[in-house]
Amino acid sequence: MSEKRIATVGCELASSNAKHVSFQSKSSLLDFDIVLFKPLIGDFLGYSNNYFQGKPSLSDTQSFQLRECCEHWRRELKEAAAAGKTAVIFLPELTSVYIDTGQRTYSGTGRNQKATRHVAEYSNYNSIPVDLTPVVANGSEMKLASSVAPPLAAFWSEFREMFVYHVLLSSGSVPAAILTRTGDKCVGAIIRSKTSRGSLVLLPDVDFYPDEFVTEKNEKQAWTKKATTFANRFVAAIVQMDKDLRAESDVTTEPSWASTDAYLLAPERTLRAEMMAAEVAVEKAQKTKEELAEQLRVEGRLRGLLFEKGRPLEEAIIEALRKFGFTAEPFKDGGSEFDVVFESPEGRLIGEAEGKDNKAVNVDKLRQLQMNIHEDLLRESVETPAKPVLFGNAHRLVPMEDRGDTFTEKCVTAALTMNTALVFTPDLFLAVQNHVESQDSEFAAACRQSILSSVGRVTFPIPATRATTREDGSEAGDA
Repeated sequence: MSEKRIATVGCELASSNAKHVSFQSKSSLLDFDIVLFKPLIGDFLGYSNNYFQGKPSLSDTQSFQLRECCEHWRRELKEAAAAGKTAVIFLPELTSVYIDTGQRTYSGTGRNQKATRHVAEYSNYNSIPVDLTPVVANGSEMKLASSVAPPLAAFWSEFREMFVYHVLLSSGSVPAAILTRTGDKCVGAIIRSKTSRGSLVLLPDVDFYPDEFVTEKNEKQAWTKKATTFANRFVAAIVQMDKDLRAESDVTTEPSWASTDAYLLAPERTLRAEMMAAEVAVEKAQKTKEELAEQLRVEGRLRGLLFEKGRPLEEAIIEALRKFGFTAEPFKDGGSEFDVVFESPEGRLIGEAEGKDNKAVNVDKLRQLQMNIHEDLLRESVETPAKPVLFGNAHRLVPMEDRGDTFTEKCVTAALTMNTALVFTPDLFLAVQNHVESQDSEFAAACRQSILSSVGRVTFPIPATRATTREDGSEAGDA
């Protein structure tokens, strides 16, 4: 059994000696001795329906998340190698997208104003801390460079049949270790740290999930015996390669006494002072980033209208209603408890919220809402019945275009006889989104009136004025 602590990012092995770390996590690689890294960003593209120059164009949120993840791993891999770790990076297909730069340019004024969203090309290879200048090319015929290190030669000899290349590494600064059989194009490399025994080992791609490695057990995927056998062999070979690479290194780890002030050179003192100043700047920037991230989280709570249930859904509904100018609060008094009581100059309403994972909202919640209206009317301070509103978020985890009916037919029929408004919470989200962008008080009043006057499914208005995106694609690429 390996005594090395091994992390796998972007790939998994059927071995208890390798700990899987999600690509979207913020884990530190300094906790491990060896890292197996495969930059896959498909999870960021799942619901991207926009394209620019033939490539996916990510939303503001997706762009931020992708850039944050790639920068995290780029930094972690670089620090791991500098700390004497071995990072084995498998080179998958180049996945190129366009991300939002955050820059906007505007033309026109008033209702004719148009916003141009600036984007820049980005790829999964941005997570690798080396300029590889990858060029797309696919093949399986490879050979080792004549000067390749023996540790890689032994590993390659055992597993070469599993590798395929998807890119050529065209950067002239990359020391080639694996070449195409014809043309001697670089498809793999070993980059050794100049200050430690760490290395970045760049290898062509490996399929870690062939059909014979995965089976289904109790309706769940499970590893096969072949997968376990392979994983144990693979881990053992990686550990041996790490050991041999470290043994070959000419760099001796600097002892702590040698780095004390007594042995510093004048340029080092200057550089250390500059590094300290840079660290302070980084800490300040990190604090600003954390504050912005918290603001972003708060502003994004309204998206709970799209997918939440229970208390989080109720809180998102209350916040949305306040955006429209309602005073809105949950109500609890004695034996009575209502999800939300909200009112405006136009009238007073009581709402109940229901989120369903994979079915429509049924009539049971409507019955509860009517009981709430009756209980509310029994209070001495209430003179007229409140308008009943049922907020529903059916099939809440399913993409919008794939969702079924929000309310059952029986629920819709009952709502018509009970003067009840039915609000599909994603519709409420879109209305709030429009209002936040337009800041149109007349539109907010129209939304309030839509809820107050509707019987059955509420249809929200469209704002009369709002900034529009450019008709020629709404995006502009940055060099």
